[in-house]
Amino acid sequence: MEKADRIEVRERLLDRLSHKTPLIMGILNVTPDSFSDGGQHDSLATALTHAAQMAQQGADILDIGGESTRPGGEAVDLEEEWARVAEPIARLASKALPVSIDTYKAEIARRAAQAGAVIINDVWGMTRDEAMADVVAETESLVCITYNRGEANADIDLRQDMTDFFGRAFDMAAQAGIPRGHILLDPGVGFGKTYEQNFGVLAHLDALVETGFPVLVGVSRKSFIGRLTGKPVEDRLIGTLAANLDSVQRGAAILRVHDVAEHREALDMIQSIGSAR
Repeated sequence: MEKADRIEVRERLLDRLSHKTPLIMGILNVTPDSFSDGGQHDSLATALTHAAQMAQQGADILDIGGESTRPGGEAVDLEEEWARVAEPIARLASKALPVSIDTYKAEIARRAAQAGAVIINDVWGMTRDEAMADVVAETESLVCITYNRGEANADIDLRQDMTDFFGRAFDMAAQAGIPRGHILLDPGVGFGKTYEQNFGVLAHLDALVETGFPVLVGVSRKSFIGRLTGKPVEDRLIGTLAANLDSVQRGAAILRVHDVAEHREALDMIQSIGSAR
């Protein structure tokens, strides 16, 4: 994708976020081992078919990942990860639907941006690869910074720790030259948290919303839902919808989901009721 076209996609997405209408980010894992859909879309043909289906169902953004970030997931070297995501990004990056790259590796982020991705979705919040902040600035990408402290600690003041984490992230972004308007925040459900803290960061979503940055929530089919409901990964839609709709009421701007059609229907209903006031 030409740089001017990519910047146009980025600016159009930022404009949509400014309107405060929640957007849906469809998950496209081109991996053999992701916790929910590993191996289902790891060929180019199945990846493109699934992407087209999500676009038709109402996805606003596609998030492409080439390495599973589930706890205990197998690490993938840089070239293998790039081999998995390169062609899907090249084929899917367009003016019609913004593409996000789900990676913590700076070089993957750089290549993905050059191929047309406009969001770098880093589940380590720019703390795993020291070059990431510079790559975000260099490529003029949006970046989603995830609250991920690495290891769970039940004794912390969760709200304060989350606030401190993002404070450090904002300082890092400023030093690298990342514009504040290019930053998204993710409470990091499932990353470096106890079972109870996964609910806690959702309950304290206002701490992120009040910063003024768009907030992305990614709870789709995650294990904390299964632990609460006793449901297997393929049967966690109701729990996912409940958590996501609650997050929208608390101010979430983007929902990262596997089940696009169901979330589109639910959001359309909420918005229709709201507009009838």
